Amino acid sequence: MVSVAGGPRAGQPRRRVFTSEYKLRMVAEYDRATDAGGRGALLRREGLYHSHVIEWRKARDAGTLVGSRRAGGPGEGVPDEPAPPRRRRGASSAEQAELERLRRQNEKLARDLARTQVALDIMGKAHALLELLSESADPKHEPGSIR
Repeated sequence: MVSVAGGPRAGQPRRRVFTSEYKLRMVAEYDRATDAGGRGALLRREGLYHSHVIEWRKARDAGTLVGSRRAGGPGEGVPDEPAPPRRRRGASSAEQAELERLRRQNEKLARDLARTQVALDIMGKAHALLELLSESADPKHEPGSIR
């Protein structure tokens, strides 16, 4: 039996966890850097990738990255505080999920309706063609035939 402290992954590096304040601070500092050299230096100094800044900027713009009340910096193991759900005009997350479900259902029904209309159009044309063929095969309509 292996203890938790001396487990098989004890010598492996741990994933860094960044606080919301740190993310916001790094995005702001990256945006303030005017030249590419300054931005690259910031990323190297902090051990970050450009993709970090892109993801954090998107989260900030979406409103999901808000300042946390917890203290800590990178690598201190302090997890981000979950952002409160964004609400617009009193809509709850359950209402948003229901709205999205209904939107997907509406799109599927619209596709099914378009497919059915095309099929009906084809059936109508096939019916008209069969009537035409039936009339041309009818002996009473052939010229020169006597009935």
